[in-house]
Amino acid sequence: MTILKTSFLTIGYHHRNKNTVIQTNLNLLAKPGEMVCLIGPNGSGKSTLLRTLSGLQRPLAGKAIVNDVDIQEISSKERALLMSLVLTERIDIENATVRSIVAMGRHPHTNWWGRINEDTEKLVQKAIAMVHLESKTNQLITELSDGERQRVMIAKAFVQDTPIIILDEPTAHLDLPNRVEIMLLLHRMAHETGKTIIISTHELDMALQAADRVWLMTADRGVEVGVPEDLVLNGKFNEAFKSNNYVFNPTNGNFSMNYKLDKQVSVQGDKMSMYWTLRALARVGYAAVEKTNPAIVIENNCWKVGENEYNSIEKLLSALSHPIHHA
Repeated sequence: MTILKTSFLTIGYHHRNKNTVIQTNLNLLAKPGEMVCLIGPNGSGKSTLLRTLSGLQRPLAGKAIVNDVDIQEISSKERALLMSLVLTERIDIENATVRSIVAMGRHPHTNWWGRINEDTEKLVQKAIAMVHLESKTNQLITELSDGERQRVMIAKAFVQDTPIIILDEPTAHLDLPNRVEIMLLLHRMAHETGKTIIISTHELDMALQAADRVWLMTADRGVEVGVPEDLVLNGKFNEAFKSNNYVFNPTNGNFSMNYKLDKQVSVQGDKMSMYWTLRALARVGYAAVEKTNPAIVIENNCWKVGENEYNSIEKLLSALSHPIHHA
């Protein structure tokens, strides 16, 4: 079952009788219970696509379709019952508490007076608990950290109870613990509630771990679609983020700075120690090769170079940068 799809969608901007096309002929789909991560280089059109899918921006051609209906043909009230949107804009509403902001998500479902009944109150409390903000329920949103505010907006989207939730950079400007928590929360929400969750993100390593499906936007080759692991193994991920300044390692899903490696070294040891040693050596210009000097052997948290032993990578690097030459 597909709840959201696009049909030969062209996105971009119309200004002064002129169209600026960003992406064209996009045929995408998202399913219930699926978390889709939209990733790609800056300028590839991620935010424009999300705004078009949510009906905030008209397509230049083609359609964004929800439940077999063109999103542009749905009223704003109907749209609010189908789709909730969390943008990156900072929310500052004076005298608004966490509870009152989250309760605003029920606006499309309440009567004209906007009264909150007992069932709604329970849903609001459930959403606040889901994002671990119970102790902040009656606190003003202006007193919260950026990470807490973002969790409030996710709770509000949950309370809106739409089959589709779209989030633009939900982890922007957050520290690592908050980024991880929000990505796990969204993944869990999709799988436990059956909602379709679509997010744009620059957190490439987390997207590779959390996404059920990736929409990989490129500047000149449209959108590649697949599960994260397939896009890594078939080279599409590396192509999209190719740069002279860094390289993508398909073995571990990490990006590494592209240092100038003008020296050589061989390293032997256990896998974890070798990984961190090679990272440090690359930073000072060493490429790892087989059977060359200097040869480093790692044993029992000790780095051996010939007859010399060092009990830390820092001391190893210092020795390599100031070698002792014997007559």
